[in-house]
Amino acid sequence: MTSATVVHLPRTLVNQLLHLAQLSPEQEICGLIGRRDGHCECYPIDNAATDASVLFALNASEQIAAIKSMHEQGQELFAIYHSHPSAAAVPSLKDIEEADYLDALYLIISLNTKGVLEMRAFYLRDQKVEEIELSL
Repeated sequence: MTSATVVHLPRTLVNQLLHLAQLSPEQEICGLIGRRDGHCECYPIDNAATDASVLFALNASEQIAAIKSMHEQGQELFAIYHSHPSAAAVPSLKDIEEADYLDALYLIISLNTKGVLEMRAFYLRDQKVEEIELSL
């Protein structure tokens, strides 16, 4: 996958991600998004981090199951998402250091806003952060 200046996300996917974040306002939610022919599917995964209020770690067995399901459906890993309950929608130093999927888009949802949830997208490659514009 190559870098794009603007990435289109279906409104239904955006609504689903924002809803998932709102269901868990005290802890970071996380998961994967598979894509095939422009259609995106969300795979919520339990956060296995020791302090889920400020960190996320995908539950390994659920992550493997989600990737297997993507392959079975002919999808590619499109994005990894997580929320920041009390921080801005920008990658933390830990997010940048632990970014293992160079071709995946990283979506971050912030609940640290007044009235409106914020979601931003980034490519995290080689300790570098490239913000990508989102379009609905």
